[in-house]
Amino acid sequence: MRFNYVLLWGFILFGGVLISCDKDDEDLSKSSLVLEVEGLENLGDDYVYEGWIEVDGEMVSVGTFTIDDQGGMSKTMFKMDIEVLEKATSFLLSIEPESGSGDVPSETRILAGNFSDSEARLSMSHGNAIGTDLTSATGKYILATPTDGNSSSNENSGVWWIDPNNGPGRGLNLPELPEGWKYEGWAIVNGIPLSTGKFRSVVRADESDKYSETAAPGFDFPGEDFLVNAPSGVNFPLNLAGQTVAITVEPDPDNSDSPFLITPLTGKIPDPAESHVLYDMTNSIKSSTPSGKARR
Repeated sequence: MRFNYVLLWGFILFGGVLISCDKDDEDLSKSSLVLEVEGLENLGDDYVYEGWIEVDGEMVSVGTFTIDDQGGMSKTMFKMDIEVLEKATSFLLSIEPESGSGDVPSETRILAGNFSDSEARLSMSHGNAIGTDLTSATGKYILATPTDGNSSSNENSGVWWIDPNNGPGRGLNLPELPEGWKYEGWAIVNGIPLSTGKFRSVVRADESDKYSETAAPGFDFPGEDFLVNAPSGVNFPLNLAGQTVAITVEPDPDNSDSPFLITPLTGKIPDPAESHVLYDMTNSIKSSTPSGKARR
């Protein structure tokens, strides 16, 4: 029997048209959300950033991405159903476990913004993110080592956020953070960050005293004595004169031993420095604030 090549090519061409039409229909049902962000940092191996849009009161995942050490995004364009994307009223960026976030964003929400036409401008101060711009934050601190008892030989080896002229009283004026975030104090010694502990309240002790001695209690405020259990590269007791102190906003949970990018307060300790003297911090949030926009 003679094979009908004309008929065969007809089937091939017709099938190709069907496949092409299906692909065109699929493409017509999709649209892209384009995300541009600045000021984010590499989260390491355990966490990713995830975008969300709010549609009819529910959060819909856009997708995840990572940030490299140069601040570059692994992905900037996210395919979405066009009808879903057009209904979105806001955008939210959260920090999620690398293993998956589930159906709703975590409490660690870093940026958000409402859509106006095709664009949402993203900020930390949005109510769905951290909720404050931190520009009102202020801080004062002293150098002292209360946990070594009555010794006065190592007083420049501890930093405490207190005002000794007020009882002592609070040295920090910081807004309350939402769930998913905590403050953390730091002393940066020759480039090595040493945590003084995480905290939510500025009028209670923080969560860490791993470097302090136990001869006497510390102040009932955030702070730390650097006297015992020195990490690699550092010798205790310290002389903090000429070093840097900082207050950061940290994700909770947190997988890093280094300061997170959001740094509302910094302070350069004078050299020479005096113990039990009140020193001011500088509000540095404008230089450490991530921002961005989402376009549909």
